[in-house]
Amino acid sequence: MEHVAQLIQHYGIAVVFVTVLLSRVGLPYPAWPVLLVAGALTAANGAVLPLLIGAAVAGDVIADVFWYGAGVRWGRRVLGLLCKFTLSPDSCVRQTESMFTRMGAGTLLFAKFVPGFSYVAVALSGITGVGLGTFLALDGLGSTVYMAVPLMLGRIFHHAVADIIATLARLGEYGIALVAGALVLYAAMRWVQRQIFIRQLRMDRISVKELADMIDGGHTPVIFDVRSAESRHRDGMIPGAVAAHVAEIEAVLNQYPRDVEVVIYCACPNEASAAVAALHLRRAGYRKIRPLLGGVEAWAQAGRPLSAA
Repeated sequence: MEHVAQLIQHYGIAVVFVTVLLSRVGLPYPAWPVLLVAGALTAANGAVLPLLIGAAVAGDVIADVFWYGAGVRWGRRVLGLLCKFTLSPDSCVRQTESMFTRMGAGTLLFAKFVPGFSYVAVALSGITGVGLGTFLALDGLGSTVYMAVPLMLGRIFHHAVADIIATLARLGEYGIALVAGALVLYAAMRWVQRQIFIRQLRMDRISVKELADMIDGGHTPVIFDVRSAESRHRDGMIPGAVAAHVAEIEAVLNQYPRDVEVVIYCACPNEASAAVAALHLRRAGYRKIRPLLGGVEAWAQAGRPLSAA
């Protein structure tokens, strides 16, 4: 940490900019420790603080523009990449999309304070056609507040930060190993969290071909679409599917016997929302439940029709 402090003292603005940029692009390490140290070092020169905030915001917004552009270019496919690349649980897609449909681009004002939400909110801005000017204004404002917090905390508690740096300096190589170990542990915990989530959702999937063959053969199962109403209206539904979002599913469940075969689908990477909904259906007494492999996107890519919601 002493080496980081020395780097910040000599190249403060550049270090903060690069650290935030690389972190927001998706590298699994937290930028806050560097920002706290940078904020603490401004105790001797308060005029530097606004420049550091500006550098942090610049790195943050530039990275967000990348993910925004990816959303514009590749649409919902970028959500799968985000959840894999950032080690964020896939459930963040469903939760953020629900919030995004209620609040629109205003979600960008606070999304960075909710782990896993900010990347998805940024991509959804591009996917749903939020204008670049609106995106930059809202994302920049939200980023300014978010980046100012650790820098201000470092400034306020600069004595405590200085004590930590001094302790790590006295530890020498052990101090460096301690910091490196903490970063590795952070990344490992994120990875383990994701693996646990995926294992919880493991169940028998049904492929697009299998479902299409069933429908074409006249043996259509009950098909639940657990996406939000906005997503259904925007992208369409699999013909014959029933709207069964979390806000609608209680009323839907009473319409079908518990021994009916159910296919459930969403638009999330790894069918996360569908698998979570399937777990709830099992608890409600349903036994023949199969999430659609690849969700509605795989259905559309296979050339199968979609009907208006």
